[in-house]
Amino acid sequence: MYAFDYVKPASVADAVKALSAEDAQPISGGQTLIPTLKQRLGQPSALVDLTKIADLVGIEAGSDSVLVKGATTHAAVAAHEGVMQAIPGLAKLAAHIGDPQVRNRGTIGGSVANNDPAACYPAAVLGLGATVLTDRREIAADDYFQGMFTTALEEGEIVTGVRFPIPEKSAYAKFVQPASRFALTGVYAAKLKGGVRVAVTGASESGVFRWAEAEAALASNWSPEAVETLAAPAADGMIGDIHGAPDYRAHLVKVMTKRAVAAA
Repeated sequence: MYAFDYVKPASVADAVKALSAEDAQPISGGQTLIPTLKQRLGQPSALVDLTKIADLVGIEAGSDSVLVKGATTHAAVAAHEGVMQAIPGLAKLAAHIGDPQVRNRGTIGGSVANNDPAACYPAAVLGLGATVLTDRREIAADDYFQGMFTTALEEGEIVTGVRFPIPEKSAYAKFVQPASRFALTGVYAAKLKGGVRVAVTGASESGVFRWAEAEAALASNWSPEAVETLAAPAADGMIGDIHGAPDYRAHLVKVMTKRAVAAA
């Protein structure tokens, strides 16, 4: 690990100022960043800790949406009564991210900003049609995710929270990669006032994506049987590695979608 300064701002404004320094990087839960630094794959001049900013921690459950602030841990989301009542699929998703250490250190802002192609939260954000809040603007989920490890965030922009609309019903189904606890393939299916959304993580080389054919079928008939008649997504562009071939992941997309709908 290379030497770096550690900055502990007390406000978002202070964090933005600290991040204006050359090669400064934000750190939230550090579940991806710290291993990267330990392997000397990154050399920031300073780490700006967002977890000590009171305005970035907490959950606000309203009548039509749930706001999860950026430095809120997965464990806090999983245990929050308001989340469990309003969006139980989101609470369950958070409860099965990684292991207890990851859930008590990792944050929603860090996960969404990093946009790992096998992370769980991107599926919930895209599947629920959430809005990503930053220190500068609000970004719709459909505009936010732009590819593997790529988002609409600009240099130095901070994820301050994610606002999830409350669905009529929703659930997440994940086929777990047992070593990492990441999703070999995961699907978040949601029925909202504006329609049906089905978001897939862990399967595609382009990162999280929506399965349009499943959305159309489920809009007419919200049941696992509606998905049964569909062909699995094309294997072209699916991830292929030692854990699963592209056609296997394409098959899992259909299986996990059926399970998510059944659970919802």
